[in-house]
Amino acid sequence: MKYIIKSLLLLALTSAFFSCKKDENQVIFEGGTKPVLSSSTATVPMSFVNKDKPAITISWTNPNYMFNTGLSSQDVSYLVEIDTVGSNFTNPQRQSITVIKDMNVTLTQGELNGYLLNQLLLKADMNHEIAMRVTASLGGNTAALVSNVLTLTIKPFSIPPVVAPPASGHLFLVGNATPGGWNNPVPVPSQEFTKMSNTMYELTVNIVAGGSYLFLPVNGDWTNKYGTTGANNSNNVNGGDFRDGGGDILAPSVSGAHKIVVDFQRGKFTVTKL
Repeated sequence: MKYIIKSLLLLALTSAFFSCKKDENQVIFEGGTKPVLSSSTATVPMSFVNKDKPAITISWTNPNYMFNTGLSSQDVSYLVEIDTVGSNFTNPQRQSITVIKDMNVTLTQGELNGYLLNQLLLKADMNHEIAMRVTASLGGNTAALVSNVLTLTIKPFSIPPVVAPPASGHLFLVGNATPGGWNNPVPVPSQEFTKMSNTMYELTVNIVAGGSYLFLPVNGDWTNKYGTTGANNSNNVNGGDFRDGGGDILAPSVSGAHKIVVDFQRGKFTVTKL
């Protein structure tokens, strides 16, 4: 019996010892410092001829993540966000750039221009107020620290259209997703787009759910057509990329009036339920 009691006492003391050691070795996060963001220039150069040259370098200070064992040895990841002033980085179209370890990123004039035109959908050749910030975090996006916000005025430049606009200066809608079906020529003016600019066309039309359609530069002619960049009906029904000679475009799943915008400058189309 004495042997059993001694054994139990020894086991209890051993457990208590290791428990204390475990508590002593616990790593505790003690905080960090919000990174301070700065830019290489207040005036951002932007031009098509210099599209491969640097536009801006964004730099930030070390957040110095601290633990009770000292400075963190974990790799820190950074999320650079670019948005329009006033959107407070809630714009779903904002541009995000992930940077690992490094505390700076350089964007060429072409890259930055692409973010402004294709991601934020801003108009070229006019000034826009742009906001930038960086968020530091550890593994699993934990212990996030958000920097100050930089505000810059940037004028994106015009680029050659991604898809050559119709030489006819006209655009028509054809397909079984339209009232006129696949009959070609299509009924006009109900299925003829309005030319908003040399590169943009708009049309409001009643869509037949689940059907398909194409864009035609010449009514009554199948020689040329614009369609989705992928296989027939493989597109997002709310819009996406298109190309000359592309495949059938799948219509939305709900019938009714929709606004279709075809943007040759960016090579993208959008479909919005009205």
